[in-house]
Amino acid sequence: MSLMAVVFAETVHARELPVETYVYGLVALIVFFALGIVTYSYRDVANRHRAKAEAYAKRHGGSEHGGH
Repeated sequence: MSLMAVVFAETVHARELPVETYVYGLVALIVFFALGIVTYSYRDVANRHRAKAEAYAKRHGGSEHGGH
């Protein structure tokens, strides 16, 4: 046998996936959903600390963090 025949004979064997293909999509969907929940939990967090933000703006001239 030539070298190429041996290489092609070795690459013919395919491996089975451990689970069905739709499970990979389902896992990705669950991960993205969980990351979306984490991101959503930080919504409006700046307004929860309005006193700190106002004190910072007074000390630093109000030019940073959206101050006018």
